[in-house]
Amino acid sequence: MRIYVAGCGGMLGEAVRRVFGAAADELKCTDIDINAPWLEHCDFRDLNGYRESVESFAPDVLVHLGAHTDLEYCERNPDDAYRTNTLSVEHAAKIALDNDLPLVYVSTAGIFDGTKARYDERDLPNPLGVYGRSKYRGEQIVEAGVLRHLICRAGWMMGGGPQKDKKFIGKLMRQLAAGTTTLHVVNDKLGTPTYTVDFARNLRALLAAGHFGLYNMVCAGETSRLEVAGALIDILGLQDKVEIKAVDSGFFAREYFAPRPASERLLNRKLDQINLNLMRDWRIALAEYIADYFPPAAKVFPLRGRRSADQSLV
Repeated sequence: MRIYVAGCGGMLGEAVRRVFGAAADELKCTDIDINAPWLEHCDFRDLNGYRESVESFAPDVLVHLGAHTDLEYCERNPDDAYRTNTLSVEHAAKIALDNDLPLVYVSTAGIFDGTKARYDERDLPNPLGVYGRSKYRGEQIVEAGVLRHLICRAGWMMGGGPQKDKKFIGKLMRQLAAGTTTLHVVNDKLGTPTYTVDFARNLRALLAAGHFGLYNMVCAGETSRLEVAGALIDILGLQDKVEIKAVDSGFFAREYFAPRPASERLLNRKLDQINLNLMRDWRIALAEYIADYFPPAAKVFPLRGRRSADQSLV
């Protein structure tokens, strides 16, 4: 397949390039931030520039990845959040429609309000903040405007390694590498991690099989932020060197002020129904992620005594 991947400079884009490239797909990967030699410049907020970049490549599929995913940034900058997360999706839908292309859009568990314990594809979204609303509006645009569409919802994303992982695992790894020996982690946020490599593999399998529609696509196993942090410490063998203290979200209310659902647990109901659920248990995926993307723990974490740090992890 010839695949155009827009917004490919982040943690998911790295995995998409790796997985699709290994399958011998011909890729054109673009981003506004040229942070890797395999990226070409394209600002998908510019309709004409986006269209020219896509049409010059003549792909079989258009994959739209990029978004502002920092919830606090989105709350502070709603106009930019909607321009990047929603207007750009209108552009992608128009380009896909005009060129008769299938369109892939990546959404998020953050479109739900967290009042239920878990969500599948039949549940109606009710986003709490700017980020969730901007992403849900993207879903609506794609579903209404492109017949052959594939909307895949991710959970707590992990992947990309030290340079690209700006999410929970990346924050933990950077703090541990700096010598932190006490971590405060929230105990009131529930979800389902999503390993970028597994997500990319499942995405390609759906495309190869010709499946379209809306799919939740998260790793197996329901968990919490606290449990994920504990599993990471176990994988790194730091049980005797790092203490995890459980706190509620109010502990970090000043720094992380954007509304977040209490539960972001997704169920891959439709993937199971079509017998194409390739997402592994999050514990297996986390162990593979650390082994593949990070140097040996002994080299990364030269803990110099016991230095406590009050770190914000939500």
